[in-house]
Amino acid sequence: MIDVNATSLEEKVYRQIEEEILSGKLKGGEQLREIALASRLEVSRTPVRAALHRLAEDGLVELTANRGATVVGISAEDIEDIYAVRMRLEGLAARLAAERMTKEAKEELIACVELSEFYLAKRNGERSGELDTEFHSIIYRASGSRHLCKILSDLHKNVKAYRKLSLSRPKRAEKSIEEHKEILEAILAGDSDEAERLTYIHVKNALLNFKGLET
Repeated sequence: MIDVNATSLEEKVYRQIEEEILSGKLKGGEQLREIALASRLEVSRTPVRAALHRLAEDGLVELTANRGATVVGISAEDIEDIYAVRMRLEGLAARLAAERMTKEAKEELIACVELSEFYLAKRNGERSGELDTEFHSIIYRASGSRHLCKILSDLHKNVKAYRKLSLSRPKRAEKSIEEHKEILEAILAGDSDEAERLTYIHVKNALLNFKGLET
């Protein structure tokens, strides 16, 4: 249900549908009917229609005269492209973070890794996934580049469903945290070259895992 007291109802509807597409709740090829969406979200058709047009501009929905709105989603080719960009840009973010990270941000990153190990041992996949996102977000923010942070946050969000699937595999989840620990050590040491190199490898390994080339 959408909060009718929200400042921008259209924005809330847009974010809700976007989240359902990117999380895989709404599948590629699925038709989105304005009346059904409006009823489920308890809003009028106007913000739903506006949200669907925005999603069409984002490439997540296709609008046609006869069929209305259809979920496009993210293709395997899109995933590969996104990861290719992430390899370079996340490496840059880690490099900048190693040079600029504050004491408070370092402590936050350490705590994130420690919590990740704790929840991995507890086999809490949902919390582990949240902490994986938080680890990268801390580095994005610590890079000090507002534009880089925005681009990477959007890219990270666009592969949410696939990252969740990857991290649900115990071996990959465990290896991912080990890679996070190595990146953390490089950042704490102020070794920007190593932080960039390790982050590139980390994102590349995530892509290989998605393609079934790494356990």
